[in-house]
Amino acid sequence: MTNIAYEKPIIEKKLKSISFRGPDYTGITTVDQLTFGHLRLSILDLDPRSHQPMVHDHLTLVYNGEIYNYKTIRSELETLGYSFHTESDTEVLLIGFKHWGKNVLDKMNGMFAFSIYNAETNTLFSARDRLGVKPFYYYWHEGALEICSQIRPLLKGKTINEEAISIFLDTDYIPSPYTIAEHVYKLPPGHYMEIDFSRQTKTIHTYWNLKPATIKTISYEAAKNELHDLLKDAVKIRLQSDVPIGSFLSGGIDSSLVSSIAAKVSPTTINTFSIGFEDPKYDESKIAEQYAKIIKSKHTTTICRASDIMELIPKLTQVYDEPFADSSALPSLLLNKITRQYVTVALSGDGGDESFIGYEHFDSLIRNKSIMDIPYPIRKLVSKSGILKLFGMNTHRIHNALNTKTRNDFIENIFSRKGFLLNKPRQDWMKHYQGYKSWSSLFLQKAADLNIKLWLENDSNVKVDRASMAYSVEVRSPFLDYRIIEYARTLPMHFKYEKGRQKKILRDILKDYIPETVFNQPKQGFAAPIEHWMRHELRDEFTQALNDDFLEKVPNLNIKKFKQLFEAHMSGKENHRTYIWKLFVLSKWYDEFEF
Repeated sequence: MTNIAYEKPIIEKKLKSISFRGPDYTGITTVDQLTFGHLRLSILDLDPRSHQPMVHDHLTLVYNGEIYNYKTIRSELETLGYSFHTESDTEVLLIGFKHWGKNVLDKMNGMFAFSIYNAETNTLFSARDRLGVKPFYYYWHEGALEICSQIRPLLKGKTINEEAISIFLDTDYIPSPYTIAEHVYKLPPGHYMEIDFSRQTKTIHTYWNLKPATIKTISYEAAKNELHDLLKDAVKIRLQSDVPIGSFLSGGIDSSLVSSIAAKVSPTTINTFSIGFEDPKYDESKIAEQYAKIIKSKHTTTICRASDIMELIPKLTQVYDEPFADSSALPSLLLNKITRQYVTVALSGDGGDESFIGYEHFDSLIRNKSIMDIPYPIRKLVSKSGILKLFGMNTHRIHNALNTKTRNDFIENIFSRKGFLLNKPRQDWMKHYQGYKSWSSLFLQKAADLNIKLWLENDSNVKVDRASMAYSVEVRSPFLDYRIIEYARTLPMHFKYEKGRQKKILRDILKDYIPETVFNQPKQGFAAPIEHWMRHELRDEFTQALNDDFLEKVPNLNIKKFKQLFEAHMSGKENHRTYIWKLFVLSKWYDEFEF
């Protein structure tokens, strides 16, 4: 959507550059000084009557996503006297906004990014879902406005944001509200934006956020039953579709639980999908196949090889638009490519690790928490003494605990290397993510909250959205239902994590569907064996991409340090795949966008 005076062919070209997001219909409408463009991936009410942009009286809407409880909202609006001409959630959103205004956001359970223009007031109202499942980019400068689900159509003529490059080198992604381009921003999750074109003003407000949670006084069995009911409802409302639907099924607890519930409540046999690797260290496909037999799903396994990765690297830069260095994006692309041959909608287990303490780094925090209780000067001395090597304790996490001043810094170091590859550290961006310090006094919950606000939105959700939309697949994640996020934060920590047993309550619910002896196997993590490939099958590709000409282009990069890491990795002495991969991705981004 734009208020810049582009000719229609330019608007069409911009939409065509991301047509994979909505291949079923392209709609363009001009209202007053605004041009609305929309790419439709038809999921609900496939009839042309539900095409967008959608107009109702003086309101015009463009919208991306799904409102899972739209039928409930529709029924309420019908009792208030409204009638409907479609069976879509789009019309429900539009009429709901007409009646409730911004308060419609409090009623919606879904993933969404939308803009509604009010021709009577010459104002634009835009909003993004609570957890940032759907993307929202906007350009606002000197009265000119453009809005899009991806940044590619907004990049022409823009200059690079050098601060964003430094953030990317610290984190593997560019967190909201920043983007790779100057004057282009991401609307943060749980926020709405109002633009008054007559006054030339823009205001942004929060409508949802994490908040200090009151821990429930509840028995474990009661909590397990309540959570189970919530999960069943979250899955059930995400099974609404007028096109074929399936579920991702890895060897992990979260996708297994989602797929198990879906198999139970679905009136037909569900399709499930997983990715495997030739290297058994990374392969969970055999476990996933065991699960599929138990829940009686129709299962498809695809093996990911180095040659598949090479073929997908151009796709990575094509659909991710901004530098994005989570290597699991590659198997995610392959998974969605296969899935699209069978279904248009897929359920996933994303979000379970954040709410139920599932990641390895939560274990690491607990293991090293006692180190943080030692006065900092003593820790610093021990770190430099060489005693760690003597006792075989020379690990990155222990070094981190010894050299970090506070527990909060220790948590933040999980998500940012704080200038490790930079000539000059730039940490001002973390000011947007300081809420975790006040929402809980519990060490693990603080880390989980920062995981939700920083990593989940900017890494996990970006990875899933771009990888799925690249092949016109809509992914729905029951664990990202805000009711589950909120409920999990009210549970006593030992319901979720006890004596190293991660996701305790989810495991105990999963027992209702899959025997514990089957699912209680080590999880490999959904990542490709990049460190091996870059030393062998892809060695020439990496060496050529990371040449001096490219490295000298990268603002604020400590080139000497990076070259040392690169040499140590390629010789097999050390593993620095994370840093090498992020510079490789950045080089491909520079090539693609010619910055």
